[in-house]
Amino acid sequence: MKRLSPVLLVLMAVLLVTACKPPATPAADKLAEVLARGTLIVSTDPAYPPQSELVEGAQRLANTKCAADQRTANELSGFDIEVTKEVARRLGVEACFVTPAWDLIVAGSWADRWDISIGSMTITRPRMEKLYFSQPYYTTPAAFFVHKDNTTFQKPSDLSGKRIGFGTATTYEYYLEGILEIPGETFEVVVQNPVLKPYDTDLFALQDLALGDGVRLDAVLTAQPTGASAIADGLPIKQLGDPVFFEYLAAAVDKAAGKDPVPLIKKVSEIILQMHADGTLAKLSQQFYGLDLASPAAGFDLNALKQW
Repeated sequence: MKRLSPVLLVLMAVLLVTACKPPATPAADKLAEVLARGTLIVSTDPAYPPQSELVEGAQRLANTKCAADQRTANELSGFDIEVTKEVARRLGVEACFVTPAWDLIVAGSWADRWDISIGSMTITRPRMEKLYFSQPYYTTPAAFFVHKDNTTFQKPSDLSGKRIGFGTATTYEYYLEGILEIPGETFEVVVQNPVLKPYDTDLFALQDLALGDGVRLDAVLTAQPTGASAIADGLPIKQLGDPVFFEYLAAAVDKAAGKDPVPLIKKVSEIILQMHADGTLAKLSQQFYGLDLASPAAGFDLNALKQW
């Protein structure tokens, strides 16, 4: 028998070892997948200051693990972005961002295009049908805003029957429709039969309100900090009366994810509670809002939701 060459023998040995090597074990759940990948893919709004917004002229981070169609952490700024970066840091992974439309995020069935939403989403009963929620990381009041020169409206109930703008698929829309349900919160709908004017994002509604032409909008319902930020940026608007409800805002994962999302949302909840306890969230709230909107969310009883 002809002897095989040493090179061929080595090649055959390599092939034999490769053939016998067991295949890599796929990640058992969404948390394991995130840790193995080294990135946390997060959906957020690119035009929702002071929660989140694009940084003009920002360059992608060097040596990033984020995919080409994902934004790196320095390309966005805001309260939600800083919270996300800290959650990712404590997980030991890199935060990568995508910016789908809000109605797609709250609808669930994400097809694993992103892992989690950390985008100021209010916990509501209808959303709980599609999503699992974390411990809330802050709470915000919702308020009406009108043009600064308006003298017709003195209180929110004066807006009954008027044209009111809001971000589509938001708690503000549900409030105006009279169908909003927030666990742990009771409130009265004081505006009756409004003319609903949906916008892709609250900021666009506020910009139309600021035109003051008496044609597009009479008022906008949005988060009080969002309206306050718009005023600080020079928009000629003002808050009308007291907030009409308060909402608890949390991270969320898709119940229909390809791998079990519960370990991920439980781990993120654990991290958020740590961030409450060590003052990180209160500090970030002071930085972006000038007041502590985080601490009240620490006492929310997540177990009362009975999600799993």
